[in-house]
Amino acid sequence: MADDKDSSAEKSQEPTQKRLDSAREDGNIARSKELNTTAILLGGTAAVIAFGGILATGLARIMEYNFTLDRAAYFDTAAMLEQLGDSVMTGFTSLLPVFAVLLLLAFLAPIALGGWNFSLKSIAPKASRMSPLAGIGRMFGPNAIIELFKAIAKVVVVASLALLVLYINTGAILSIQHESVLPAISESVGLIGWSVLWISCAMILISMVDIPIQIFQHAQKLKMTMQQVKDEMKDTEGRPEVKQRIRQLQYQMSQNRMMGDVPEADVIITNPEHYAVALRYDQSKEDAPIMLAKGADFVAQKIREIAQEHDIPIVSSPALARAIFFNTKVGEEIPGGLYIAVAQVLAYLHQLKQFAKGRVKKRPILRSDVAIPDELRHD
Repeated sequence: MADDKDSSAEKSQEPTQKRLDSAREDGNIARSKELNTTAILLGGTAAVIAFGGILATGLARIMEYNFTLDRAAYFDTAAMLEQLGDSVMTGFTSLLPVFAVLLLLAFLAPIALGGWNFSLKSIAPKASRMSPLAGIGRMFGPNAIIELFKAIAKVVVVASLALLVLYINTGAILSIQHESVLPAISESVGLIGWSVLWISCAMILISMVDIPIQIFQHAQKLKMTMQQVKDEMKDTEGRPEVKQRIRQLQYQMSQNRMMGDVPEADVIITNPEHYAVALRYDQSKEDAPIMLAKGADFVAQKIREIAQEHDIPIVSSPALARAIFFNTKVGEEIPGGLYIAVAQVLAYLHQLKQFAKGRVKKRPILRSDVAIPDELRHD
């Protein structure tokens, strides 16, 4: 039932990167047969024109070689075989540049649209390809109708251009009969090459129409339903409840590590109840005080309890506690704008120790108006 609903749903969503990658691995990429045909025709014809002199010379050599035989060669089997071998080798050598260009284009033309891609999955047998019903569906489907119109368009455009080329070159074609063999062959090769080149240019128009169609059809084919997108996100990123559990475990681990650093603190600054931050300052190792831990409500209470267990001084300074809490991350130095305020707290602790030792007669008092810049305040 779920599959039926999914297949009947509207595919309105753009394909995800995972679907694009999967389609590419399966060999499902945009290709244009018309582009391949156009490239091979134009490139092959250009090669015939470029190497027309070599072709004409080779063809003339073969004809001269085979039409000027000695009488003894007609009765010598070995000589005839040698004659055939030389003719084949001359013809192959003359056509080799053209064959090389065609072979190169046969590799490069398909990757002009969609890039290089090699996949064995695209040639693997599929039941849908062997199904008669699927075959009938393809024969009368939208793609088949598009291919039919393309075929009709190719015939009309190519035939029209071919008739035009023949009409323009009628005089040149008829004049070849009045020329000698070598000039006639050379003229014929050039005439055929240029005629085929112009006729092949008709395929450029067809390719310009076919390429956008293939890109559009490929994009439509890969579109997804909303349910497919949701299912893929679940498969890729995991189920929401699992992700939530992982985040909870990660948070607990980070909290445990943070609480383990509280005993190393020099002072705990509180709100006094809602917020608590643990600071450490070692002048020999650190340029500024480091925040080892911070917490609100229950976590703040836990920090205070650990501080009491390890005899770490707890100082109540609401404005400073909030400023440090909201502007500093665990393990980082406090902002420069809070240096003076924290220095006042550290100085107060130092004076408090001196008072406890009897070196100072008057008990020190922490000023309530600690210097906190306006941009760092959080009231």
